Formats: sequence, C-alpha cells, structure tokens
Amino acid sequence: MTNYAPIALFTYSRADHTRQAVESLLRNKEAAESDLYIFSDGPKNEDKKQAVKENREYIHTIKGFKSIHIEERDKNWGLANSLIAGITEVLNQYGSVIVVEDDLTLSPFFLEFMNKALEKYKNENKVGAITAYCPVKDETLPETFFLRYFHCWGWATWKRSWDLMNLDTKYLLRKLRWKTRKFNLDGSINNYGMLYCQKVGLVDSWFIRFYASLFLANKLTLFPGSSLVSNTGLDGSGTHCEKSKDGTSTDGITVLNSPIALNNIPIEENLFASKTIRDILLSKKDMGNTLKRYYKHFKSFVRRLLYIDCL
Repeated sequence: MTNYAPIALFTYSRADHTRQAVESLLRNKEAAESDLYIFSDGPKNEDKKQAVKENREYIHTIKGFKSIHIEERDKNWGLANSLIAGITEVLNQYGSVIVVEDDLTLSPFFLEFMNKALEKYKNENKVGAITAYCPVKDETLPETFFLRYFHCWGWATWKRSWDLMNLDTKYLLRKLRWKTRKFNLDGSINNYGMLYCQKVGLVDSWFIRFYASLFLANKLTLFPGSSLVSNTGLDGSGTHCEKSKDGTSTDGITVLNSPIALNNIPIEENLFASKTIRDILLSKKDMGNTLKRYYKHFKSFVRRLLYIDCL
C-alpha cells in the first residue's frame, strides 16, 4: 500500500497512558507513512489543569509519523463531543480513519490490519466498521469474522458509515425496542441499558449511538480472532471505564504479535463466532447476581412494553 489512512488519537489528562499508546503505534512500520491527528480535550475543572498541561507538553514532543496535527480544545468538550467532532473532521478530509484512544496498547501489526481491511472492504456497503479488538481469547475462533456487534477499542471506518450515526437517543431506543437481545449480543452485554443511560444523562457516549446506528442499518463489523489491542487504562482514571475486576489496570487480553491474514470470507455474520463470544462472556458473569440480572431484564421489558424508555 502507498496510501495509509490517517490516525485520530484522542487524549485528555493521562500523559503516561498517551505515551504508552503512541510508543505502541510507533512500533508499527506503517506509522512513518501515516498522518497523525491528536485531539486534546480541555480540563474539566481546576484539578485537571496540571494533568492536561503535562499531557500537552508530551504530545508536542511526538515524532515518527508522516505528519502530526494537534488540536487543543480551549474548553472541556467531553469525550463524546470531542470524538464526534474530531472523527468528522478527519473523515471529511480523507474519507477513512483509524481511531485510537489514549488508554490503548497496540500490536506492531495493528496498522497493517486496519489499513488492509479498510482497503479491502471500502466498497462493500454491508461492512460498517473494522475493529482490532476481540473481547475473548478462544483458539476456535476464525482468523477474521463479521458480527453485527461493534467494539471501539482500536477501530476504523469510512465516511459512508459515520454518516449513518443518529445522535437522537430516543429515536434509537424506539427502533431497538424489540431487538434488545440481539443488540445485547444475545444477552451477554447490556448495550441497551447503556443507551438508556445515555438518554437519562448518566453517560455521554458516542460509541453506543454509533453502534446502535450501525446495528439498525444492518451493518457488519470485521473482527480479528485474536486481539491486536489491549486496554491498559482500566485503573478507574478514564471515562466510562471501571477498574478491572482482577485488580490490574488491563483488560486481561494478550495482544497478538503476528500479522493477521485477510482471507476472503463470507460477508455475513459468523454465528459460530457470535455464540462463542456470547458463551464466554456469560460464563464470566457472577452467577450470584443471576436473579438480579433477571429482575433488571424484567424491568427493562416492562419499560419497553409501556413505551417508557422512548419518551
């Protein structure tokens, strides 16, 4: 390849995390030929001013990319607004983008996979996005596969897909009213609950609205069978990321340090992969909370039945 998709890096106040993400990107040989766009959000309050300042001092020292463009927000836009604006800006100029947040560590083969996949599927309208993250480790998973699910820890897309995003949470809730099981990856992840929390202001998430928009448009996401990214920011310092359950700051996923072959596969959801991921995620849930989960599901059903969620 001669043309590589631009990388959009979103960062805030954690210089150590940002440094780790950038250093892992630089271990990709494609980095030297990639344009890097860094979006630095402004401090939320006085307590964050120094941390944001230190982070900005670091990002101005970054070298090793084809070009580096830095946008420093004067005010705190919040993760959702900052990311939506930044991705829209890059996509309007280039048509495709690779998105990285500052708490990720990438494989040396991350950019190769993302760029090849963006090129391979750029004219396949059924494909909405590429992700480099696989939420489970299982040797039976194929090298690559498609799901109607979407994951945002190291991902890429095209303008045609980004333009599908509907930010009206009430509209999305109405459309998903009786599609929650599939939207929740067969009950293994509470994505619908997160969308409801977006409506009532408990979270401010671009991800859940983009995923819901892709889902309703029947778009597929390409996944690798082994993850090319891990989240090393699960220390409670990030937005929308709780501490990891094992007491570490990572997601427990080992990053693949070998390339992934992009073989021709059917452009349809891989039901085996979907079931495998669902079963593994369900097996990790605390069985002691089973009754509590059923109660929450029942409440959600009643809210949807009475149209409460969508008002």
